[in-house]
Amino acid sequence: MEKMKFETPDMVQMNVEKIAALFPNCVTESKAKDGKLKKAVNFDALKQMLGESVAEGDESYEFTWVGKRDAMVEAAKPIRKTLRPCVEESKNFDTTENLYIEGDNLEALKLLQEGYLGKVKMIYIDPPYNTGNDFIYKDDFRMDSAKYAEESGAVDDEGNRMVQNSDSNGRFHSDWCSMIYSRLLLARNLLTDDGVIFISIDDNEQANLKKICDEVFGGSNFVANVIWKHTQQSKNDELHFSRQYNHTFVYAHDMNQLPRFYMERTAEDNVNYSNPDNDPKGLWRSGDVRSPNYRKTLCYDIVAPNGNVIKAPEKGWRWSEESIKEKISTGEIKFKSDFSGIIRKIYLNDQVGRTPENLWDGPKYGTTRQSAAMIKELFNGIQVFDTPKPIELVQNMLALLRDPSGIVLDFFSGSATTAHAVMQLNAEDGGHRKFIMVQLPEKCDENSEAAKAGYKTICEIGKERIRRAGDKILAEQQAKEKSAADKTDLFDSASDKPTTAKPLDIGFRVLKIDDSNMKDVYYSAGEISQQDLVEQISNIKDGRTDMDLLFGCLVDWGVPLSLPIKTETIENLQVYNVNDGDLVACFASDIPEAAIRQIAATKPLRAVFRDSSFKSDSAKINVTEIFKTLSPNTTVKVV
Repeated sequence: MEKMKFETPDMVQMNVEKIAALFPNCVTESKAKDGKLKKAVNFDALKQMLGESVAEGDESYEFTWVGKRDAMVEAAKPIRKTLRPCVEESKNFDTTENLYIEGDNLEALKLLQEGYLGKVKMIYIDPPYNTGNDFIYKDDFRMDSAKYAEESGAVDDEGNRMVQNSDSNGRFHSDWCSMIYSRLLLARNLLTDDGVIFISIDDNEQANLKKICDEVFGGSNFVANVIWKHTQQSKNDELHFSRQYNHTFVYAHDMNQLPRFYMERTAEDNVNYSNPDNDPKGLWRSGDVRSPNYRKTLCYDIVAPNGNVIKAPEKGWRWSEESIKEKISTGEIKFKSDFSGIIRKIYLNDQVGRTPENLWDGPKYGTTRQSAAMIKELFNGIQVFDTPKPIELVQNMLALLRDPSGIVLDFFSGSATTAHAVMQLNAEDGGHRKFIMVQLPEKCDENSEAAKAGYKTICEIGKERIRRAGDKILAEQQAKEKSAADKTDLFDSASDKPTTAKPLDIGFRVLKIDDSNMKDVYYSAGEISQQDLVEQISNIKDGRTDMDLLFGCLVDWGVPLSLPIKTETIENLQVYNVNDGDLVACFASDIPEAAIRQIAATKPLRAVFRDSSFKSDSAKINVTEIFKTLSPNTTVKVV
């Protein structure tokens, strides 16, 4: 019976498998450091397959920095970590589809690779801007000035400096680039084919971030640089310019599959629409009939009903001759009153929205000051967070996707603005979007208002904000529904009508990153006694609960962490049933055959038990045979 491995995917081996699928003759076997055989790439053979497409020599266009290779290795390296549920800090744990993950986001992204590969519709992150005092991610690839000088080639083999050390700023840019690069490499895997990522940044690292994103997502998948005016106040203490704008880079996972973006139309957008000829199709405005690019086939004359010949524009008409004739017959194109030209009608009823601009300014998008005031009000006058992003900003991003049920990820969640925005938009448009927040439990400054109010970490602020915001949004929604119901006729009351609306999800499951649930204990043959063998029967760490084991299995098996979990009793044993059979687990110390048969009879997709639940190899073989007979399609493993 196979054991759960409880290790995140080896991204290097996954990439080797992808190469093997395309070029099987370029993959061979070699011995790893531990002596085991593993697949490896024969680069000489791969170069032969690629021919002249291989970049040779020192001259090629690329963006690099000291530590980039280490960052790439760090992103690909598997880890033995787990996610432990914290029910007491969660809200509506049993019914919610939202997640709040507490821990380092690099580890979180690795833990999400199996279960959320290609499932996230939108990612929004607001990473540290690298202003000199906000870099808190201590990855292994960070370096001191001496190591930076050595790896950057600033010193020779004897340690003599080869270039002038004007300042040490370069290494801080390298640290930041390595930090964001490794995380974006993993984040891209989670996006759906039509998914999109929004990244807020200021001027400190925007140039570097653009190059990194071009490499990770591909320059052809760059959608826009949205400029957001985050403050309406001018800073007169600045020497040269008062910086009032931030950048938001937008990248698609695959530009060819990204749907067109629309924003909701306003009365101002429709001011040019009218209906002077009483067209039954409604309001319209005139549109361009000229082709943007010259094509000979689009250059032809149009003969008006009075015989007047209308010459083609310089680059030709926008449509073929056949298409224009059809549009004239349907009324979409009409002749001018003097027959000197044609008019194209663009109908208001055909407009699903308007194309968004990349300059976001005004109350519709919010400001940092307005958002801080809103947070202060939410926390009863306590300023727990100084510079939160406004929910209006994130809501406008979400609205562009026109997907009411996608998963939204924020792995620099801070004060949990993204979670707040998701709940608010769901309440406004009836959507069922789900959020995944990830935040490092960074300690609050002991002199801050948040710390004085009892909030020890940023995570505590974020979780409390989601609780309070959710309650407020739900109360407002219920008040609106009650007001609408009160206005209905007594004989047609809202209570008499069947409702299919899904309840607003304002809950979240708290999951905390921790070391593996399994013991890492190794003995040589001469070091272990019979008593040690007895004590080591269970390889599970002390203090780990059945729920810890269950979520460890969900992560390892790639089962979504938000699925509903039912607790059932079979033969007086506690059995966990995830999403009605996606996974069934029983971690009792001794499981009788009758219980195994009842579990197998439900035909789950997956089943998992404690290894120590079965006292012998023959007992394990018996379990395997029972499932082969009663549920042959079930994958059975042990921990």
